[in-house]
Amino acid sequence: MNAIAAYASFVSVTKVALFYLALVAGAVCLVDWAVRTRRLSPFGGVARFFRARVDPLMLPVERMIVRRGGRPSTAPWWTLVAVAVGGILLISLLGFIGGLMSQVIFVSQDPGQVPTLLLSWAFAIVKVALIVRVVSSWLPVSPYSKWIRWSFVLTEWMLAPLRRIIPRIGVIDITPIIAWLLLNIVQGLFAIP
Repeated sequence: MNAIAAYASFVSVTKVALFYLALVAGAVCLVDWAVRTRRLSPFGGVARFFRARVDPLMLPVERMIVRRGGRPSTAPWWTLVAVAVGGILLISLLGFIGGLMSQVIFVSQDPGQVPTLLLSWAFAIVKVALIVRVVSSWLPVSPYSKWIRWSFVLTEWMLAPLRRIIPRIGVIDITPIIAWLLLNIVQGLFAIP
């Protein structure tokens, strides 16, 4: 349990560091936006510093925005969004790794729980596949792309029979929601964490 406590304190420190990083990034993005939109004098020392030091760091984001028809002055805000989303993903990944560590330590103390652990992981993978499948249906991504195909392979066995039974509501296919609920019911019936 000592390793789990050390990992939990590491995650806590990381969360605080990411929060302060987001605050600093927010302040930098605010000042850079003010320089780009001429709310600060473009000839002042702050503006010269930001054009020389910060704008080159935001150049990749700015290029993507301009290619998609956006204004370069919005690059700081999109950079802030990228920092926030990256922080959220990192915290989620650290939480996932912590959960895996605690499960592995628990199973190492009671090897009879290995089948239950494997079933729990199988349910989690199918649920993630459902989420990926639903989100990818909202985006212009081919279901045959290598990043999305696995989610169709893991969920079609469950969604195809449900589609034959449950009609669409207009253009909305509710079978992934029903499949999610059924997975939770089955997981609860067998007391799988």
